[in-house]
Amino acid sequence: MPQKATTAMIFKRALGRRFEDLHPQLQRRFGFQQSCVGTGTMAEIWRGGRHTVPFLKLGTNRNILFPETGTDVPFVIENHVYQDSFGRDVVTFVRTFDVRAGLRRRFDATMIYSEARGAIVDYLGTHQHIAVDLHLDVDRRGGLHIRSGEQRFRMGGLDFVLPQTLTGTADLHEWYDDNEECFRIRVTVGNPRFGPIFGYHGRFTAQYVDTPVPATVKPYREEARE
Repeated sequence: MPQKATTAMIFKRALGRRFEDLHPQLQRRFGFQQSCVGTGTMAEIWRGGRHTVPFLKLGTNRNILFPETGTDVPFVIENHVYQDSFGRDVVTFVRTFDVRAGLRRRFDATMIYSEARGAIVDYLGTHQHIAVDLHLDVDRRGGLHIRSGEQRFRMGGLDFVLPQTLTGTADLHEWYDDNEECFRIRVTVGNPRFGPIFGYHGRFTAQYVDTPVPATVKPYREEARE
């Protein structure tokens, strides 16, 4: 049976007192007293040059990245909270993009707070093979700024830090637009050698729900190593 939603304070723990500097709407959203489902439109989804396509196509196998681009793309983000099989508080970040008629792409992640690393660890994709440290800050408008840090590959007996030349650094800004009464988001993924790789920006509104956590948002496997 699907597990009922719990609460997860991982963003409060990561930001500490700075959590109170977030816009009240972001405090509610990232306080995760309830699950949150956002629906909206990405004004643009873009990618880098042709050299990025093989890398982005590879990501589609695990719901991480994808090569399609577009404008005014319908978007859903599902944030559900639960405890995984290791007893950790987890928040899902499952983003669905209807990139064109008949083609839907997902970008899946599950996040925990790691005491050992003193940071949020973001497991990317359906199998949690990649673990990424996240560095959080609050901007002048009360928005949340997230920048990815060290990335580690975890599978079976394999356990190593991925070199920066083979990874993309993600930079995310999310804030609340009081005039339009919606959340706005901008994501950029780049590489120090190859330049911009992938990104999107747009808007969405949020609905807070108390429902069982759908099995469809959970990873196929869970990784204990942080």
